[in-house]
Amino acid sequence: MKVIATPSRTKEILEKFDLTAKKNYGQNFLVEPGIVSKIASHAIMSDHCVAVEIGPGIGALTQMLAQKANKVIAYEIDERLPQVLAYSLEECTNVEVVLQDFMEVDLKELVSRYPDQDVVIAANLPYYITTPILFKIFESEADIKRITVMMQKEVADRFSAQVNTKDYNALSVITQYKTTVKQVVKVPRNVFNPKPNVDSAVLQFEFKEKDESIQEELFFEMIKACFKQRRKTILNNFGEWFGDKEKARGILQDVSIDEKRRAESCTLEEFICLYRRIEHDYICKSEN
Repeated sequence: MKVIATPSRTKEILEKFDLTAKKNYGQNFLVEPGIVSKIASHAIMSDHCVAVEIGPGIGALTQMLAQKANKVIAYEIDERLPQVLAYSLEECTNVEVVLQDFMEVDLKELVSRYPDQDVVIAANLPYYITTPILFKIFESEADIKRITVMMQKEVADRFSAQVNTKDYNALSVITQYKTTVKQVVKVPRNVFNPKPNVDSAVLQFEFKEKDESIQEELFFEMIKACFKQRRKTILNNFGEWFGDKEKARGILQDVSIDEKRRAESCTLEEFICLYRRIEHDYICKSEN
C-alpha cells in the first residue's frame, strides 16, 4: 500500500484529479508520514475503536487510522473529494466516506450505533472552525472517548494555556474543566502542501467525569463574563455580569478572590468556588 502522506504520492494524487487546495476550506495536505503515523497511534486507544475523522482531504490520516481502527467514518464537506478518496483509499475496506458538514452531524446518534466500540475523533482541523468543532463535540453529551486533533499552534496554546499566561482565557478554563488536555506533537509548517503561514500542534482531549452539581450553561456564562474585558479587574467584569457591583464585591471576598485581580490570574478551582457561591443567588435573582 502506497503511503499517501509523502510529497511524491500527494503530488501524484493532486495531479491525477487536477486538484488544488481550497483556501475557504482551510485545506493543507500533510506530507510527513512520521507525524501522520504519530497522530493515528495516539488517536486509536484500543483494538475495538471506531475513528471519526473530520475533513479527510485526500486520505493521508484516514489511511493510517484505517490500519489501526476497526472502522473509520470520514466526514468531508468538499464535494470533489469522495471520488479522490475512493481512489486513494481503495485498499482500505473499513473506511466510510460521508459527504456532510460535520457541524450538522448528530454525534449522540452516531455513537449509539457502536455500543461495544470506543468511538474516538481524529482530525487535521482548519483554523477557522477549530473552536466551533471542538465545542460541538464538548457540548454534544456523546460518549466520545478521546479527541486527537491538529490545529494552528496559537489556538492550541489557548486550549492548553496555564493560569497567569497571555494565552489563558475563558476557552482555556472551560476546556480544562471538561477535559484533560495534553500536547502530542508540534507540527512545523514545512510538512504541508501547500505550506501554511503558521506552525501547528496536535492536542489530545480526554473527558473528565461530569460534575452533575454544576449547571454548565450558567457556569460557562459566568467564566466568559469574567474575561469579557481582559484589562478590567475581576470585580468590574464579574460585577457587571452579576448586576450588583457591591454585592459582587462581597461575594469575591467570601471566596477569597481579591477584587483587584484579573480573570487571567484565577484558577479553575477558584472559578468553581465563585460559581458555587453565586449559583443559588443568581438563579433566585433570575427567577424574580
